[in-house]
Amino acid sequence: MTLDAPLATRFARIALGHVGQEYPNKMDHVLDGPADALGPRALHPVFYGSYDWHSCVHSWWLLLTIRRLFPDLPESREIAARADAVLTAANVAGEVAYLARPSSAGFERPYGWAWLFALHGEAARHADRGWGAALAPLAHAFAARFKNYFPKQLYPIRSGAHANTAFAFILSLDWADTHDAAMAALIRERAETYFGADRDCPAWEPGGDEFLSSTMVEALCMKRVLPAAEFTGWLSGFLPRLGEGEPATLLRPAAVLDRSDGKLVHLDGFNFTRAWGWRELGDADAAARHLAASLPHIEEDYMGSHWLCSFALLALHPEGRT
Repeated sequence: MTLDAPLATRFARIALGHVGQEYPNKMDHVLDGPADALGPRALHPVFYGSYDWHSCVHSWWLLLTIRRLFPDLPESREIAARADAVLTAANVAGEVAYLARPSSAGFERPYGWAWLFALHGEAARHADRGWGAALAPLAHAFAARFKNYFPKQLYPIRSGAHANTAFAFILSLDWADTHDAAMAALIRERAETYFGADRDCPAWEPGGDEFLSSTMVEALCMKRVLPAAEFTGWLSGFLPRLGEGEPATLLRPAAVLDRSDGKLVHLDGFNFTRAWGWRELGDADAAARHLAASLPHIEEDYMGSHWLCSFALLALHPEGRT
């Protein structure tokens, strides 16, 4: 399976339909008093749509990526016009101001941080527009938090949802290698400390509501952190029976019985992250099986459609990274 123009159009139309949709909205917001009881758009001038803040961020990443990869699509012109109106310095200043609230210290840590890095990295590639410059203050504000926080996190978070450390490192390293050398060095040090000695992973997954394959994202993280020869050795210890098809759980796509349930539909995203991992590890057949299990279902319910296309794009991205 490849990302072609018809599929890119489908992804773009879905995302354009919800990045400006304010409600329903699931907020990550601490109220310090009655004055903080505000709606999404008042609190987040840029990322008020797509059901939650981080989904809006990575939906904009998807849209800008499609605009760059498929500039001749009619949707690409609409993406540019919408981005010009939303990704402005004034709007981003509102997002930065939100972070300055005393109760916002842990806001979207680390998942939303990582997706914001991915979005800024993509926006900076659009030299004909000012989106990268507009988003830079927000990206660097999160980078400061990243460099302050991760030296204090003694242990990795391995669960297959928003708190996962390895997934955040993957997206963050793609950004830091270009924009923040000190942050890139920290990610490499922390990743080797957290994961370097891991051996014989049992791959007890998926959990009932996970959207990340913890096994795969750890492998992809180490693939980015280690030189190629060292990664080969690390992978042979981490998954020593991979050539024998073990752990067998890694080869079976997850099943979803209710896509209107916001937690159960996470498993479609799990299949996409598995597909992403298998593709990078060189098993195109396993990647295709996982994609086929979930790609037909990305529009069945808003609980999935507000975010799943971004993960499908990760699995199909022709450049293999954000």
